Amino acid sequence: MTAAPSPRCDRITELTTDQLRARLPEALQIYVTAMGYPPTTAQQRAPMWSAHMLRAGWRCIGAFSDHGELIGIGYGYLGAPGQWWHEQVRRGLLASGGDTGGWLDDYFELTELHVYPGSQGAGLGEEILRRLLAQAPGSKVLLSTPEGPTRAWRLYRRVGFADVLRNYRFTGDPRPFAVLGRQLPLEPR
Repeated sequence: MTAAPSPRCDRITELTTDQLRARLPEALQIYVTAMGYPPTTAQQRAPMWSAHMLRAGWRCIGAFSDHGELIGIGYGYLGAPGQWWHEQVRRGLLASGGDTGGWLDDYFELTELHVYPGSQGAGLGEEILRRLLAQAPGSKVLLSTPEGPTRAWRLYRRVGFADVLRNYRFTGDPRPFAVLGRQLPLEPR
């Protein structure tokens, strides 16, 4: 078991695909810890995260501790037909009795946003989110998050995300998720 990283954030910066690849084990450790997934999930997700780095509009923001450890990560890309998440959300919207309402046109998919638990609660997630979306392509942003009262929910509501689809179960995950969206750009704080 590795020691927990220092919780204090020293810098937040945009990462290239090469920089994220070099830090992928660290990034995936933040993901599984923050989401409460078993450690083996990191091995399953590594190829998916690597494939995401090749998608149009991909952007990534990393937050680093005062000891140079990665303590927060956020990335996304332009969503498009044929992508797994896009098709899942499309299916859910159509099954809910409506159409896609234009949500699935010209959007940035906020794929991952995670902060190491010891570093949560000090605004780091919001700073990563704002930096990621500041130059994100697309006229809107969509994301999915597990249902329930969490810090993530409070963050997304605070910056103006609205319900697009609620209580949706993605293939392979029994938990209910919400799909949230909003127009871009974000308003200043």
